[in-house]
Amino acid sequence: MTARDVPGVIAPPPLIYLGFLFAGWGLGRLIVTPGFGLDGDIRRGLAVVLVIGGLTLEAMALGLFRRLGTPPQPWKPTTALATGGVYRFSRNPIYLGFTLIYAGFAVAMDSPVALAGLLPCLIVIDRFVVAREERYLDVKFGQEWRAYRAQVRRWL
Repeated sequence: MTARDVPGVIAPPPLIYLGFLFAGWGLGRLIVTPGFGLDGDIRRGLAVVLVIGGLTLEAMALGLFRRLGTPPQPWKPTTALATGGVYRFSRNPIYLGFTLIYAGFAVAMDSPVALAGLLPCLIVIDRFVVAREERYLDVKFGQEWRAYRAQVRRWL
């Protein structure tokens, strides 16, 4: 176990996603970039599908955390390893959900710059959140974590 029994992520992941989303949107407004060029109804429909997909994925993951009695917040100690449900397909379904929601909002805001900001956002999430969480889980759960990690991909 670590000294503080938390992964030590750099910031709450939702704030990281929001920061990149709004920075991209603001930059796009500042440099006056064109939108996606999609019809408004198509753009809104795509945005709704992405956001609902992301929220659904997150709800499924959070529901499993609740059933296991472990907090989803990375600044609280993990008490159980989630390996079932959506965690059978991805080690990070909550972050995949955030990614879909981010993309949906970027589309809804008609901001290609905000959407392009998703790539650096994911690099920050992968390096400074997921990597730290995975080191923490390795120390906390040992062989159980390593067996799960060997069977399930980090993202998809």
